[in-house]
Amino acid sequence: MLSVSDLHVSYGAIAALNGISFEIEQGAIVTLIGGNGAGKTTTLRTISGLLRATKGRISFLGEDITGLPAHKIVSRGLCHVPEGRMIFSNLTIDENLAMGAYLQTDAALNAKNREYVFTIFPRLKERLRQTAGTLSGGEQQMLAIGRALMSNPKFLMLDEPSLGIAPRLISTIFEKIVEINRHHGITILLVEQNANLALEISTSAFVLETGQIVMAGPSKQLHADPRLKATYLGG
Repeated sequence: MLSVSDLHVSYGAIAALNGISFEIEQGAIVTLIGGNGAGKTTTLRTISGLLRATKGRISFLGEDITGLPAHKIVSRGLCHVPEGRMIFSNLTIDENLAMGAYLQTDAALNAKNREYVFTIFPRLKERLRQTAGTLSGGEQQMLAIGRALMSNPKFLMLDEPSLGIAPRLISTIFEKIVEINRHHGITILLVEQNANLALEISTSAFVLETGQIVMAGPSKQLHADPRLKATYLGG
């Protein structure tokens, strides 16, 4: 579904990605693991068109999307929920969801997607007129994912969905991510600081270090790897 080939990205003279390549099959949950500065967020931002690659190719559903502007990539069904959520804090939940559907012209599909969002996150429906900036961290993450779902995505990229969320809500968010994947067929690429949790819900994983993929394989296999345990899994 997604193919990344020999991707290089630089910030000025500093190389952030050094020729990474990977593929993601339709229906999978794939996680990127790595320390701060490894290139995880850069990977997502480049795929979604927020950063330009200096070299390499990104293909989505067989189409070369390298260098396309972000809104064109969203229109093809690939949507990015950024680190820090980036909700419109001065708008209501209702207005944030409407912003997520800005490319959609089918009113019936918009209505269907809204009901889908409310099925997954009923708390959003209960607080529809509430200003988004007054929500808790967990509720804001629900809104950020819900806003992305309003674009009717086929492929969803999530950057650090547990960041800044109360521990009691983290498991809820991850249960919903699995539900979105399993029951609604949306392929997911996940960047997550909690490597244990990410490996638990994903089918496969790639480990990034200083802009290069140093390990890859099924999540269960990597979870048991002593090198990964020592570096990222607390033992």
